[in-house]
Amino acid sequence: MTVDAAIDAPSPNHDARPPGQRIELLVLHYTGMPTGAAALDRLRDPSAGVSAHWLVEEDGRVFRLVPEDRRAWHAGVSQWQGRGDVNGRSVGVEVVNPGHEFGYRPFPNEQMAAVETLCRAIMDRHGLGPAAVLGHSDVAPTRKTDPGEMFDWPRLARAGVGLWPDIDETAPPPPEAESLAALTAIGYDTADPRAAVVAFQRRYRPSWFDGRIDPPTARRIQAVRTAS
Repeated sequence: MTVDAAIDAPSPNHDARPPGQRIELLVLHYTGMPTGAAALDRLRDPSAGVSAHWLVEEDGRVFRLVPEDRRAWHAGVSQWQGRGDVNGRSVGVEVVNPGHEFGYRPFPNEQMAAVETLCRAIMDRHGLGPAAVLGHSDVAPTRKTDPGEMFDWPRLARAGVGLWPDIDETAPPPPEAESLAALTAIGYDTADPRAAVVAFQRRYRPSWFDGRIDPPTARRIQAVRTAS
């Protein structure tokens, strides 16, 4: 489904963006509920107090919930590059998946194709570069794990959506302190260093996320810092 064919499913859960605030970020989530229908209901429930601008079903259907010029309530307590109110400066996209609590599974091709198309359109509308595309766990590393280690970031990066830099596995890794400083410079909240490293690994080294800055992780941190 193209973005032009999106299904309108308005949510009442939104408010005004801060005056003069431009959209700087695109944040991707998984829904973390047993079904897409349940997630869509919750994102439209006034008593739930949560929403997103868009939702992408596993079969590729795209739902439009909140106008992009309004602030949707998707990121919660979060920050990026030392600044809070991620909701106020981002577009939020929910990607249907049961998540780690209800049977986490790979994201179907039809769904990823729709996510790719939707994200490219959002980025074009707001002049966003690849480094502006984040996961929920990137901006809330102590609270969130989504969209998780099965999310196909490499595919999106090949389309210019998000970063996935090439890694020289033979390069000497930088020292741990330097790597942690680079992680902060990328944008992560490193107040809890292990949580920040796990969030980074879940995205950029999804086969291994133990929270340690070992040589493969250090090389990836440096590569992302260079590409950001």
